[in-house]
Amino acid sequence: MNNRFLRLIQVCVLTLDLLTLNLLVILSQSWMERVNGAYSLEYARFWVWLNASWILVTWLSNLYYEKHIISFENFSRRSMHAYFYWVVLLMMYLFFTHQFGLSRLFIAIIFMCQGIMLLINRFIYLLIRSYYKRRNLFIRKVMIIGYNDTAKKLVSYLEEEGMNTEIVGFCEEPENVYELSNYPIVSSIANTIEVSHHHRVNEIYSTIAPEQDSGIYQLMKEADQACIHFRLIPDLSYFVKRVVYISYLKDMPVLSLRQEPLSDAGNRIRKRLFDIIFSIAVIVFLLSWLVPLLALFIWLDSRGPIFFKQPRTGQGKKTFNCFKFRSMRESKDAHTMQASRNDKRLTRLGKFIRKTSLDEMPQFFNVLRGDMSVVGPRPHMLKHTNDYSKLIDQYMVRQFLKPGITGWAQINGFRGETRTIEEMEGRVDHDIWYMENWGLWLDLRIIFLTGFNVFKGEKKAF
Repeated sequence: MNNRFLRLIQVCVLTLDLLTLNLLVILSQSWMERVNGAYSLEYARFWVWLNASWILVTWLSNLYYEKHIISFENFSRRSMHAYFYWVVLLMMYLFFTHQFGLSRLFIAIIFMCQGIMLLINRFIYLLIRSYYKRRNLFIRKVMIIGYNDTAKKLVSYLEEEGMNTEIVGFCEEPENVYELSNYPIVSSIANTIEVSHHHRVNEIYSTIAPEQDSGIYQLMKEADQACIHFRLIPDLSYFVKRVVYISYLKDMPVLSLRQEPLSDAGNRIRKRLFDIIFSIAVIVFLLSWLVPLLALFIWLDSRGPIFFKQPRTGQGKKTFNCFKFRSMRESKDAHTMQASRNDKRLTRLGKFIRKTSLDEMPQFFNVLRGDMSVVGPRPHMLKHTNDYSKLIDQYMVRQFLKPGITGWAQINGFRGETRTIEEMEGRVDHDIWYMENWGLWLDLRIIFLTGFNVFKGEKKAF
């Protein structure tokens, strides 16, 4: 998509969202003043927080990011997610600051009407986009050098992008073309710049590397002189049969087999801060009274230690002691055998605390110590790590991250006992997906769904 057009869309939608939000507040406050005849400082503070929280939520979720805004469906879906998190932030503000002077009707009007206005704004966004597309404003015309498998794939991607992109055709030697193409072969490679001038082309994509045809270097220079953007599409399919990610170490391109948001130091700091704050809150407000209470019940139900410490595989294949409330009688195979349905080792209380996942709560101390994260791949017993790493190709990739109390695999049904290789492969695939798509909002979503599943009940919780 043309960058100027994209920036215009981003600015328009952001401005529209903030404008409708503030108009709602002004109109609602005017109505409240006429009804109640009073205006308090609490309303002004709430007004500021309405704007600040929306900006914060959209910034953290990258709502207006170009990758998300390019698709109407994706942008609308992410907008509803952002709206939900915005409402949660506002409810937390009202709860913790004790804003009892605010009218509940006023708050309800803001919440409901802003949700409706977001939907209306997304359709306005669709109309703006359609208008500029029909008028051919900010259109970019693309010429492609080479007619090969890479060029065909490039065309399909450009067609999917669609908006304000016109593919003029291909530049290729006639003897290299053996089939009818969807777009015309407009000239030979040597005449690329000349025909690009004629068709008023903005961008040239070359699917032929300079190493294959040294004339590409001259075309790059001529394109610069003609103010035409020249881009190279390297064909790596011969070496790598999957998507690769390109980053730069100064002027040196670096290829990676997967995208890892947590390889960025800033993201690691954000995740660690979240882990510390969340685990301290759980320890202070929940475990401070739950530990002595469950300790008494565990001791009365089955004599033995209150906590169960088990060596498990952590980040970088390092071993750490994972804490749990003891739910089983002591046995020799405690560190090698998974819990199963109707396991005879389970105590009466153990069945309950495993069903409700209360046995995992001491792992918040692991999080505070830095051994684990609140969200991440579940840590496995050392024996399972050793066994499955030999059977599943990408099994050890999940060890790039700190293990978690809950994870993407767990909320998608891959929790508890794994009886087959396929079940473990499903868990590994979900763990790798989480690693490649990590975000703070994804962590919050997983935490919320974990709590929801606990209350709902899970078949594999035993």
